[in-house]
Amino acid sequence: MTQRLFTLDNKTAIVTGALGLIGRRHCEALAAHGANVIVADLDADACAEFAATLPTPALGCALDVTDPASIAALRDAALDRFGHLDVLVNNAAINDMFESPAMAAEQSRFENYPLAMWQKSLEVNVTGVFLCAQILGAPMAAQGSGSIINVASTYGIVAPDQSLYRTPDGRQPFYKSPAYPTTKGAVIAFTRFLAAYWGQAGVRVNTLSPGGVENNQQAYFVEAYSARTMLGRMAAPTDYQGALVFLASDASAYMTGANLVVDGGWTAW
Repeated sequence: MTQRLFTLDNKTAIVTGALGLIGRRHCEALAAHGANVIVADLDADACAEFAATLPTPALGCALDVTDPASIAALRDAALDRFGHLDVLVNNAAINDMFESPAMAAEQSRFENYPLAMWQKSLEVNVTGVFLCAQILGAPMAAQGSGSIINVASTYGIVAPDQSLYRTPDGRQPFYKSPAYPTTKGAVIAFTRFLAAYWGQAGVRVNTLSPGGVENNQQAYFVEAYSARTMLGRMAAPTDYQGALVFLASDASAYMTGANLVVDGGWTAW
């Protein structure tokens, strides 16, 4: 009986930013528990190719989270194929990318951080979550049920530790910039707003705040980051699948407006 709480049979789930390192794992976890999955990202062909590898009925769709028309087209395609929407994982986000190491060292400093990069992060990481929730969540509210999972970060809860990015010889080639923590903090606040607004409509809205994922970073960074966690390691790409399925399924039926932190203990001390 308890095991059935985690089933997603006959549910339709949309994952934005689905082709990223964690996005792919989100799609696989939802499909493994029975959901029909809409794989949504910028590259339509790559989305379709990945969707074809999933074990349940799936659809690959191009999506620009900053474009209301693109989101509406995704909604219409999903409803046309599956008839209902039940789960939305707002996973799409950007992190700062600099053209060269020299530019990163200078531009990532708060004093020099470019306004254009700040505005782009707000557009994708905050406005993108707002638009997807508005356009894709409305059908859930209309049907009286649904689960929206907004992916934030530990850096939406605590400040970045800039010393992690310092090389063993004492150089600071990169600073974690202000945009990412600011936007992820906004996602957590937006989750609370939407949970309160749509609670009576039967739509649950929660945040998943992951910690750092090991992904070919410099050895000194992995070592320093791991030492800051209680479990002594960075996350594997699969470490968030259980939490995601929990939030998507009836196992979390009495949970809304919450921030589920899965960070190896990073923020707990």
